[in-house]
Amino acid sequence: MGKTTTTVNLAAALAREGARVLVVDLDPQGNASTALGVDHRGETPSVYDALIHDQPMDDIVQQSPESPNLFCLPATIHLAGAEIELVPMVAREQRLRGSLDRFLAAMAEAGRPFHYVFIDCPPSLGLLTINAFVAAREVLIPIQCEYYALEGLSQLLSNISLIEKHLNPSLAVSTILLTMYDGRTRLASQVADDVRSHFPAETLSAVIPRSVRISEAPSYGQTVISFDPGSPGSVSYLEAAAEIAERGAPQRGN
Repeated sequence: MGKTTTTVNLAAALAREGARVLVVDLDPQGNASTALGVDHRGETPSVYDALIHDQPMDDIVQQSPESPNLFCLPATIHLAGAEIELVPMVAREQRLRGSLDRFLAAMAEAGRPFHYVFIDCPPSLGLLTINAFVAAREVLIPIQCEYYALEGLSQLLSNISLIEKHLNPSLAVSTILLTMYDGRTRLASQVADDVRSHFPAETLSAVIPRSVRISEAPSYGQTVISFDPGSPGSVSYLEAAAEIAERGAPQRGN
């Protein structure tokens, strides 16, 4: 669906415009960390240490070489075992939220508040993803413009509803972004029309096209925003980020 790609490029686009942005890489594969150019080798302090060992996040967060405004809480291979290690812990679904809230409060008190926090989730609904849903206030869903994406969307929305009901009453789907759009195919247009008809308020006007440059950027430890600023993919993510900022400005003070 382009979850990680969307996370890092929206974060980089917002940071480029002056917002202080934090990306929490909660996927054991560490792809967001790679794309942001931050170290996530096995011995690197990571989100695993915050979740399992209560290590303060200010000891873990790294600044991305992309921008002085862009920061990442990296994921290492140790995170792969966190699903099992979290099972016997007290308040296991709240581990990320508690650690993240303390860190954000400390940063705000120090006069360095974050304007946006993006949490990049694993591709399955386990304890790591549940921790992300409990820590979050809003859900951003990238939807690939293909038929199977629509099938998965209903199950995802059902899971979000359960989290909202039992663990996080403030959780809501606020944003849907159409990705991997190929205007040459009728199917892509049909999927886009279906999504917009069912979620007119949540779906962004900006659409992310299929782009080789977007796919190439992570191999250079960059987002497409810095890798090829003038490419259609970069421009599309900048447009999406501007739309998110414009939508959020009246509702949020940060």
